[in-house]
Amino acid sequence: MQNYEQEPQSETRQHRHHHGHHRRHWLRWLWLTIAGLLVIAAIFAGMAWRNVRNATTNMLLTDGGDNRSITKTLKAKRPVSILLLGTDTGELGRTEKGRTDTMLIATINTETNKTTLVSLPRDQKVNLPGYEEYSPAKINAAYTYGGVKEAMKVVEQQYNVPLDGYLLVNMGGMEKAIDQVGGVDVTSPLTFDYEGYSFKKGKTYHMDGKKALAFSRMRYDDPEGDYGRQKRQRLIIGALIKESASYKAILNQKFLHSISSEMKTNLTFGNMTQLAWNYRDATSVVSEHAQGMGEMSDGVSYQIVNYNERQRISNLLRKSLDLQAEDLPTTTSSDSNN
Repeated sequence: MQNYEQEPQSETRQHRHHHGHHRRHWLRWLWLTIAGLLVIAAIFAGMAWRNVRNATTNMLLTDGGDNRSITKTLKAKRPVSILLLGTDTGELGRTEKGRTDTMLIATINTETNKTTLVSLPRDQKVNLPGYEEYSPAKINAAYTYGGVKEAMKVVEQQYNVPLDGYLLVNMGGMEKAIDQVGGVDVTSPLTFDYEGYSFKKGKTYHMDGKKALAFSRMRYDDPEGDYGRQKRQRLIIGALIKESASYKAILNQKFLHSISSEMKTNLTFGNMTQLAWNYRDATSVVSEHAQGMGEMSDGVSYQIVNYNERQRISNLLRKSLDLQAEDLPTTTSSDSNN
C-alpha cells in the first residue's frame, strides 16, 4: 500500500492553550450546522422541509459511531459527542480518498448549555489500532487506511472519549457551496500571499470559493503553522455557515444538493431534528486544541502530543460529557509518558 505519511514540514509551533468561553457569532452557526442547520429554517415551508429531508438522506452513511446509541442519547437530552472530519478530497482536482486534514471533537451538554470544541493536530503521531503494520502514522492517515470507523477508533483510543456520531465534510466541496451562496466575507488575521492572492491583516475580503480555499490552505508562511491554518479554516467555515443558514439557501435545491453531496454522517434526519431543538441553547462555547511538539522521524514530520497533554484533553472532554476522569493507558501512542 502507498505510504501516505511522507509529508515533511518545517513549522514553528507555539504552545498556546485557549481557555474560557467564547460567544462568537459564527460558532453559534457552526453548532446549528452540526445540529441540523438545514432543519431549523425548513420548519417554515413544506417545500423546504422536503428539500432538507432529501438532502440529509443523501448524507447518511452508517459507518462508525456504534459505541453508544445516539438516538437514545438525544432523546434523553444527555451530553453528546460528535467527531468532525474534513477531508482534502476534491481540492486541486484530486479524486482519491484523501486524508482528514481537519479533525475536531465537539461535545454538547444541555445541563450546562456548553459546547466544547477541541481541534486535534492532523500530524499527531499515533499507532493505528486496526493497521499496526502501517504504524506509527499520522492520525490523519486513519481515514485513508480504514475510513471513518478507524478515525473514530484512534481518536477514542488516544483521548479515552466515547464518540456518538460524526460529520465528514469534503473540504474541496466548500468552493461550490461558497459560490452557491454568492461568496463570503472574512477578515484576514495576518498578511500573506498565496496562489496568486494577497491578503492583509485586519482587512475584510469578499471571497468566492476559489479565493476562500486559497485563504484557508496556506500554512508554511503562518507563524503558527498548521494551528494558524486551522484558525483560518474555521473563519471560512463560519462565514459559509452564516450565509447558508438563510431561508433563501434552504429553498435553493441546487445549493442543498451541493451540500449533501459533500457531506456524510451517521446522523439520521430524526437525529438532526432532535439536535436542532433539544440542544439549541448550548451556545456557550469552550474552544481548545491538543498541543503537540514537532519531531522528525525517518524523514517524516510528526506532532507529538505527550501523555500529560492527552490526559488534559481527555479530562476536559469527559467532564463535558458528565463522565468521570480516567487515567489514560500508556500504550496507545508512540510518545513517552511525560
